[in-house]
Amino acid sequence: MKKGIWILIGVVVFIFLIVAWYTNIYNNLVSLDEQVTQAWSQVENQYQRRADLIPNLVQTVKGVANFEKETYTAVTEARAKVGQINITPQMLNDPKAFAMFQQAQDKLSGALSRLLVAVENYPQLKANENFLQLQAQLEGTENRIAVERMKFNKVVQEYNTYIRRFPSNIIANMSGFREKAYFKAQAGAEKVPKVKF
Repeated sequence: MKKGIWILIGVVVFIFLIVAWYTNIYNNLVSLDEQVTQAWSQVENQYQRRADLIPNLVQTVKGVANFEKETYTAVTEARAKVGQINITPQMLNDPKAFAMFQQAQDKLSGALSRLLVAVENYPQLKANENFLQLQAQLEGTENRIAVERMKFNKVVQEYNTYIRRFPSNIIANMSGFREKAYFKAQAGAEKVPKVKF
C-alpha cells in the first residue's frame, strides 16, 4: 500500500514538472512574440509619420515653378503603393509578404532621396522655410525608422533564436510559433558609392 502511494505521488510530481516546464517555455514564447509585435508597431509608427509628412513636402515642392514633375509624381506613386500594403503582425510570419512591404518602403525611400537631391537645383526652394522644416522632420523620421528597424531586428533575433533552441523548438513547433522575417538592406547597399568632384 505504501509503495503504491509513493508511485502515485512520483507520477503526479512528474506530470506537474512536465506541465510546469511546458508552461514556462510556452509563456516565454508568447512574451517574445509580443515583443516582436510591439517592435513592429514602433516601425509602423515611424513609417506612418513619414507617410503623413510626404503630402506636405510634395505640396511645398509643387509650389515652385518648373520643378521636375516626374520627381514628385514618383514620390506620390511610391507613397500610394506603400499605403496599399498593410502588414499585420500575423503577416510577419510570411517572408514573401514582409519582403513585399520592405520593397515598397525601399522604393519610397529612394523616391524621397531623388526628390531631396533634385531640390539642390532650386535655390528658392532651399530657402523656403516650410520646405526646410519639412526636410528636417523627414530626415529625423528616416533616422527614427532606421533605429526602430534595428530594434525590430534585435527582437526578432531573440525570438528566432529562442524558437530554434532545444527544447523550446519542440514546444514552438507544437504550438505554431514560426520564425519571423528580418529587415534587410536594400539591394546594392553593399556597394561603395562613387564620389566625384
